[in-house]
Amino acid sequence: MLVEHLRELGNKVAALEGRIRAIHRTDAPGQLLETIPGIGPLTASALAASVGDARSVRSGRELAAWLGLVPRQHSSGGTPRLLGISKRGDTALRTLLIHGARAVIRMAAAKTEMADSWLMKLCRRRHKNIAAVALAAKNARTAWAMLIRNQAFQASHVPARSSVTD
Repeated sequence: MLVEHLRELGNKVAALEGRIRAIHRTDAPGQLLETIPGIGPLTASALAASVGDARSVRSGRELAAWLGLVPRQHSSGGTPRLLGISKRGDTALRTLLIHGARAVIRMAAAKTEMADSWLMKLCRRRHKNIAAVALAAKNARTAWAMLIRNQAFQASHVPARSSVTD
């Protein structure tokens, strides 16, 4: 009885995923966002639906803050204290972005050509969960820029200002 119920739920999940993929195939912003490593069809569709018009958000950093991917700040007397992430915004979307970032970290760790990348340097300095949140925030900022410019992801693109110094 319980096994049948689990099988039925699995079938319902598969059907819903199929519907999401079908909608995703016709969604231009979702297709664009899927080119970012760590963002698949489900995350791309959720992000495109949540953000809507990217011009309503002033910057990629504001989008990352809206998703709760930036540190909370508790400052007093000019002494800044950065705490964990703020966890504001859409919990499900933030979770999807972080899980996608974890997948990228796992794949990058297995590739020798990625050993000198920003991500692997960050993983050597910080815990992998902190690196995953940092990559998720970076992906959110990248997604905002891609939606504003209507351009696909370019791995070779070097930003004008790096957010993490080596």
